[in-house]
Amino acid sequence: MPQDERHTPLKIGGLPSMRGPDGIGTTDIVALALSLIWLALAGIFFAYARSGRLELGLDPLSFILVLLALVMPVALIWVAASAAKSARIMREESARLQAAIDAMRQTYIQQQQGAGMAVRPTVEKRLEELAEAQRRTEQAIANAAGLQPEGPAPMPAPQAPPTPAADADQPTLALDTPQDLHPPLEPAEFLRALNFPETAEDREGFRALRRALEDRTTGKLVRAAQDVLTLLSQDGIYMDDLTPDRARPEIWRRFAGGERGPVIAALGGVRDRSSLALTAGRMKQDPIFRDAAHHFLRQFDRVLTEFEPVATDQDLSDLADTRTARAFMLLGRVTGMFG
Repeated sequence: MPQDERHTPLKIGGLPSMRGPDGIGTTDIVALALSLIWLALAGIFFAYARSGRLELGLDPLSFILVLLALVMPVALIWVAASAAKSARIMREESARLQAAIDAMRQTYIQQQQGAGMAVRPTVEKRLEELAEAQRRTEQAIANAAGLQPEGPAPMPAPQAPPTPAADADQPTLALDTPQDLHPPLEPAEFLRALNFPETAEDREGFRALRRALEDRTTGKLVRAAQDVLTLLSQDGIYMDDLTPDRARPEIWRRFAGGERGPVIAALGGVRDRSSLALTAGRMKQDPIFRDAAHHFLRQFDRVLTEFEPVATDQDLSDLADTRTARAFMLLGRVTGMFG
């Protein structure tokens, strides 16, 4: 401890310390004064007794009583002084400890704020990269699907009048949907689309994703999954970090068949407590996230009902490994869907 701080009076509750500059406190001075007063009174008493006005016996019992009368009050005075000093020291040490704790708390808060300022640009940068990657993906899908040209839009070429159909009773209508214009998805394409492209160079993944978006039912699920995964990433929850317990294919079939309760509880195989707690808190506090999660769960349930009859057991096992299925397990367990 520095020399300047050794004799610095510490204020407790707005009052200065009772310690003097020479190490003798006010308590010691008071105790010494009381002791001297008592000894003076006792000396006056015995001087008055020796003058012959009082008679004192000199037997051992009287001597012991006189000694106790002199010593015991002085001893009690110094015991009280020592207790007062100990209480003062304890208060000072408690104040020092509280000051040290406050300083540590302030330092910790400053460090946390500094770390948060250091991490925040990284998180924002990652979110911007994800948003940019999603925009590039949507642009690539739209370009590949012929929905939006890459360059300036050319002037539309004049179209020839439609050729009359062979069957005049059933004329061709211009109300065909993309679902009617494209063949149904193969199970492999369906599963690859639900797992989303691995990298920007994953051409097969983008092709499967484009085909899934062209499908009316699967496209709704893919878009709902994109929304949910983006919202979960804002809390640092990524499906690649989850390792849920595998459920047997028959459990998935039972769920697709409409069974609920403990028989399909194995589908809630996500055990990561941090992800579960963050997701549950987001469900309670964020109505936008809650609506997106429930919409995603409904779409997944609908698509699974259509996919299960044509899927093999291996297809259902592969489905459980997709990012979309992991999001379904996480949200399903948080919402209590699995009983």
